[in-house]
Amino acid sequence: MNNYSPDYYDQDTTAGRGMFAIDAIAEERAAFIRKTYMHLTGAIFVFMGLEFIIFSSPTLLRGVLSLFTASPWIILIAFLGASWLASSLASSAKSLGTQYLGLGLYTLAEAIIFVPILFLASQMSNPTVIPIAAVITLCIFGGLTAYVLVTGADFSFLGGGLTIALLAAIGIAIGAAIFGISLGLWFAAAMVVLMSGFILYETSNVLHQYSTDQYVSASLALFASVATLFWYVLRIVMMFASED
Repeated sequence: MNNYSPDYYDQDTTAGRGMFAIDAIAEERAAFIRKTYMHLTGAIFVFMGLEFIIFSSPTLLRGVLSLFTASPWIILIAFLGASWLASSLASSAKSLGTQYLGLGLYTLAEAIIFVPILFLASQMSNPTVIPIAAVITLCIFGGLTAYVLVTGADFSFLGGGLTIALLAAIGIAIGAAIFGISLGLWFAAAMVVLMSGFILYETSNVLHQYSTDQYVSASLALFASVATLFWYVLRIVMMFASED
């Protein structure tokens, strides 16, 4: 689900002619970081609100679930297309409104794609499955984020390796779906590690690769990694809960 790839702009051509956050004065850098994480928080709350609306309406819930049951491949292709469009819009230097449109579109796509796994989790006998997965995700994200922001470390060198690993994981997932192979605990754990790497990479990019006026684009990149991390943490928690 994490296919967001930000477009980096030269310092002289970014919207508003902003400079990279790492080169900005302390006040501007702090304001950029604050705006980025406020927008990330906002996207998470919008995601939660959309899930509440879907699950509060039996008709809407059945409709979304039937889409996946009828043709999961079409839904996956549609989601990837929406994600690509959203990332293109959010990384646009032309209009802040266009960037917001991209963030909103991606949040909506994530809300829809999460419905089946959240529905399965909600049907389990243990009602704490989703909250536990959310807390674990928050702890992982918070710890990695704090490390990068406090140290200012540059993890941009991870980009190539993470991309290759992600493409390999997508290939494995598609192959498993075609041949009916179940990807178990170890694959989910490997994806948690991979998404942790993406969080280090994207958080580093917040400082080193985004200009101070690209906070919407930066928040989308972080949201994509956090959402995918939550997906696989939830899968792991569900596996352990089902064994109890």
